[in-house]
Amino acid sequence: MDITGAELFVKALKEERVDTLFAYPGGQAVDLFNALYGTEDIDVILPRHEQGLIHAADGYARSTGKVGVCLVTSGPGATNLVTGIATANYDSVPLVCFTGQVPTDLIGNDAFQEVDIVGITRNICKYAVTVRKREDLATVIKRAFYIAKSGKPGVVLVDLPKDIQREYGSDEYPGKVEIRGYKPNTSVHAGQVKKAMETLHNAKRPVFLIGGGVPISRANKEMQQLAEITGVPVITTIMGKGAIPTSHERYVGNIGIHGSYAANTAVSQCDVLFSIGTRFNDRITGKIEEFATHATIIHVDVDPASISRNIAVNIPIVGDAKTAICALLEKAHPLDIQEWSDQIKQWKTMYPITMKTEGLTPEKIIKEINHTFEHSIVATDVGQNQLWTTQFLSIDENKQMLTSGGLGTMGYGLPAAIGAKIGNPSKDVIVISGDGGMQMNIQEMATAIVYELPIIICIFNNGYLGNVRQWQEMFFDKRYSCTCLRYRKSCQNSCNSPGGNCPEYTPDFMKLAESYGAKAIRVTSAEEIAAAFQTAKNTPKVPTVIEFIIEREENVMPMVPPGNALNDMILEREASEK
Repeated sequence: MDITGAELFVKALKEERVDTLFAYPGGQAVDLFNALYGTEDIDVILPRHEQGLIHAADGYARSTGKVGVCLVTSGPGATNLVTGIATANYDSVPLVCFTGQVPTDLIGNDAFQEVDIVGITRNICKYAVTVRKREDLATVIKRAFYIAKSGKPGVVLVDLPKDIQREYGSDEYPGKVEIRGYKPNTSVHAGQVKKAMETLHNAKRPVFLIGGGVPISRANKEMQQLAEITGVPVITTIMGKGAIPTSHERYVGNIGIHGSYAANTAVSQCDVLFSIGTRFNDRITGKIEEFATHATIIHVDVDPASISRNIAVNIPIVGDAKTAICALLEKAHPLDIQEWSDQIKQWKTMYPITMKTEGLTPEKIIKEINHTFEHSIVATDVGQNQLWTTQFLSIDENKQMLTSGGLGTMGYGLPAAIGAKIGNPSKDVIVISGDGGMQMNIQEMATAIVYELPIIICIFNNGYLGNVRQWQEMFFDKRYSCTCLRYRKSCQNSCNSPGGNCPEYTPDFMKLAESYGAKAIRVTSAEEIAAAFQTAKNTPKVPTVIEFIIEREENVMPMVPPGNALNDMILEREASEK
């Protein structure tokens, strides 16, 4: 039977078991929306901006393990996806993004709302293609879903010209697809696994360094088993946090610029660094020349291009994290490393990550989240709020953290939480954001309202773009250039000392939240934290905004200064600097 391309598009989504589509209509996609009209099997979510839309699809995908799916129109609709595409692709999130396009005979003629979105996104996604023939449509869509979720997951963009949407053709949709030249590795080399485990078993000071590849492959349970059998301490990147419960005795902490003393020191002194699912980016290595200089480095990654790209490794293993860990488990046995384990525990005890500021602090807020919400998803924005969350949030099999790690995208938290709540309606979903990041996609508050999503939105309000302000304080002689969000034109340009005479903050988050129809709570003391969360938890069908008024010049500590080795850390803020 012949059907239109738009009708085939809807059939393809159903064949791929897509139950949620994040979509925003426009002229070059109107036929697709017409075909979707009245469809009961697919829940079409209408956010308020395309960037919010793709971050919501991202949060949905990360939290459910499914492929996130987007649909937007051509031109500005498509270009508004760009930041979200890069965000998801950096963090290996499987998304399929469909964009409307002008008819094929107008492509290249500067038609209204025409952009070369394939050319724009080719370097920030896994695959991008424009469908040029109606007979190719079904195969292209099938390939898109296969590529997005296989191997190293990522983003695929499919550009759909308007004439292809309208043209009649076959209604057949393929059950499988073969792509010449694209054969993701599905196994691990037995010889390399044997060599890696022999090296590990001979180690005296080994550590596991776990990145986002482990949570992405849903290998948390297997990773915990491997740590328990071998007794090897586990260190995580920000994206790998939660690979084993943060309360587990083998868990040391996060590595990196704001990592723990114990984690950074252990990596600096280990003799075997067994890394699984991390790219060794600059945020975790510090000065590359001094990274794990005493260690034999083993690196497991599904992407062969990631191995030895930043850090030269001794034993490479190409393969999916879960497949690799299962193979490692077959050869694992306990190691005699009690002295090393005791040393790491001593470092943890001597140099814990804690905030010594009196009153209302992010540490107290996040620890109350740990206490109050047992089955939860926490989506962070980017900046100090993100870093405090990665330091203090407890994660286990019932809790998950979503954050933009590779790109560091402000404005990610709120829409990602919306997508997570849509995908996980029975779980509590909490946003942790700064006052700056919250304003980047705050229009998505309307999305949370209209879809009756009782997410809990925590705004850490210090009146600054806090992360950059901290760098300005520590390394630029407190030259607070363009980081004060209370600034008015009448302020002096060189102000670097917030005080009682500062202008009122704009906007008033309480009034703004209430104008959307959300519940609003302002917290100014530590004693109010628990009651605020209980009120939010018991508020149905609408989001609750909790604005926490925190110390304006609070810093994230410890910190590795730029260009330093991991073990060359500033552990706490000097009293004279406060």
